[in-house]
Amino acid sequence: MLEYTLRTYQSPTRLVQRLGAIKELGTEAGLLGMRRPLLVTDAGVKAAGLLDTALEALRGSDVEPVVFDRVKANPGVELVDAGAAEYRAQGCDGLVAIGGGSSMDTAKGIGVVAVHDGSIVDYEWGHSPIRSRIPPMIAVPTTAGTGSEVTLWAVITDPKRKIKFNVGGTPDIASWVALIDPELTVKLPAGVTAGTGMDALAHAVECFTMVYHQPFTDAVALLAMEYVARYLRVAFSQAQNLEARYHMSAAAMLAGLAYGTDSAGAAHAMSQTAGGVHDAPHGALTARLLGPVMEYNHAGEPERFARMAVAFGLDTRGVSTWRAAEMAVEYVHQLTKDVDIPGMLELGFSEDEIPMLADKAFADPQTIGNPRDVDTAAYRRIYQQAFDAKRKTAAHANGAKK
Repeated sequence: MLEYTLRTYQSPTRLVQRLGAIKELGTEAGLLGMRRPLLVTDAGVKAAGLLDTALEALRGSDVEPVVFDRVKANPGVELVDAGAAEYRAQGCDGLVAIGGGSSMDTAKGIGVVAVHDGSIVDYEWGHSPIRSRIPPMIAVPTTAGTGSEVTLWAVITDPKRKIKFNVGGTPDIASWVALIDPELTVKLPAGVTAGTGMDALAHAVECFTMVYHQPFTDAVALLAMEYVARYLRVAFSQAQNLEARYHMSAAAMLAGLAYGTDSAGAAHAMSQTAGGVHDAPHGALTARLLGPVMEYNHAGEPERFARMAVAFGLDTRGVSTWRAAEMAVEYVHQLTKDVDIPGMLELGFSEDEIPMLADKAFADPQTIGNPRDVDTAAYRRIYQQAFDAKRKTAAHANGAKK
């Protein structure tokens, strides 16, 4: 259907990608004029030895970073504001983020506060506008999921309100360079590989079906789906498989580009708000919710869901559009099982929280991008299905053992 709704797309991020691309980090920092960047990372990256690899590359180009390694999962307002204070106090001239989405989002948030003052909470989407571009920033992902290295968003946790909020929607928050080295992901535990890979799939699925989709985002979202369908199970099963790691890193980047300046849909409205209630891994939580959301949504965009079935490698010849759409939903349910995504109870949630979680999801701005009208009652049904799904899988497994 042709529409008169304005669509725009802009990405200011330069892509630098290959196996071993981390060796280019110092060169890229020098090209951006960095001499004393704030290097934003977490303890896990440091323990894996990846921080030392990055420091060697930077120092080899006469770049001496200030290390800020206090990032935690689901980074909060206080952490971002502390990082911005450190940036100013140390006289830094750029940012290097090494890690998963939490490190990259923290660095983006630090950049926003560093050039605007105040607190990152002031720049929640819909509040104070971001008027200036963040300082030169290189994002180096060590997971294959969030796509934050190329998105125009950062997700920050506000523990006082028990919510996550979005900052951005503008090219001014984007990293200047995304340095993508799939070899940095080979040490990921299987559970992290699964959760982050399913998060990439959720980005692709939601951006392909959201009301703001457009030709460019459609194209990259579909290719991301193809890569996840082909390679996630392999990366989950064979940590050292570089072909799988390469394509999953590409899938995460492509799915991140699919966002553009817009939002996603119900799965992310649910996972982001629920992640502010309990400190659950974002990827695993989004993965657990994706199948139930797709089951609810496929009636709203059956043709697009049918097209996704083809991207998943399913044979849709001779079946109706409705049946092909159902096949896409069934595929994601099965993939969720195959990569051992934990259930809602395992992620720290209880069923008596469903009404509260549904209210929070409905209030999230990403609700408006969903391809099917959704209200609090619908969110309650979707959450209930997410709780039931793991139980059904366990019951089926126990029955098979008998």
